Amino acid sequence: MADLTRAHIEAFLEMMSAERGAAGNTLVSYEHDLEDLFGFMAARRVQTIEASSSDLRAYLSGLGKSGFAPSSQARRLSAMRQFYKFLYAEGLRGDDPTAVLDSPAKGRTLPKIMSEEEVTRLLTRAAEEADDTSPGQFSRLRMLTLLELLYATGMRVSELVSLPARVLDQEGRFLIVKGKGNKERLVPLSRSAIETVRRYGEARRAEIPDADDNPWLFPSSGKEGYLPRQVFGRDLKALAARAGLKSSAISPHVMRHAFASHLLQNGADLRVVQELLGHSDISTTQIYTHVLEERLRQLVQTHHPLAKLAKNRE
Repeated sequence: MADLTRAHIEAFLEMMSAERGAAGNTLVSYEHDLEDLFGFMAARRVQTIEASSSDLRAYLSGLGKSGFAPSSQARRLSAMRQFYKFLYAEGLRGDDPTAVLDSPAKGRTLPKIMSEEEVTRLLTRAAEEADDTSPGQFSRLRMLTLLELLYATGMRVSELVSLPARVLDQEGRFLIVKGKGNKERLVPLSRSAIETVRRYGEARRAEIPDADDNPWLFPSSGKEGYLPRQVFGRDLKALAARAGLKSSAISPHVMRHAFASHLLQNGADLRVVQELLGHSDISTTQIYTHVLEERLRQLVQTHHPLAKLAKNRE
């Protein structure tokens, strides 16, 4: 029976990949979460495909007692809901036991962002290093190109590192990005990003053997064939440290947040930012309005004359 449950998990993952276009990282997360649920139910001598709402509620409660954050519990619940909806749709269950489960209460966590001045310092340092003609210039120019594209478009890091080489053949100020569920979106490029990509393309052809036959903009010897996002993240932190920034607070995702927040801060429409980020639901994008509200609150508390007066009286 255990093998049967695992067969259903595999069938579910195949469906998510083929019909929903789920990304590889998403499938790995679903598999990990469902395997953990499977282990919990096995310890209770309950078949996972036959678990009741109370069984699943006990599982979630156990996560909370083990110190899992509400966001982690919510992710596990999401995986469970998708799985049991699949079983119900396939006629393998007559009900959906997750329908009556409540999502764990989550506090609003605002995303970390960088200031415009910090982004400028980072890009300036990257540009200075890319101009250095000593050995290793190509990798430094690659880093500058990655940063220019990331901040110009707000792409997810997985979208960025897996850009196809045909990007070099595109003309104009727009880039087609393939996001979650293989959905394509059009994003504009800054003049600086266009020039950096052009310069990188010339260096790429000179540096990489058979560059014209390589399908990836940022090729690598790794199994995927393109630059691993972990390598980019590591190199970004090292660059941040050299730029005099706190490296622990900077990552590719933080720069994506900075892209969105800086657009809104400078008057961009929320719907436009949603399209550029590739968010399917505008409520996901609205978190950046909360970031701005929090920054304004802090600004008032720090610099308003009445706030200063109150502080002096303390």
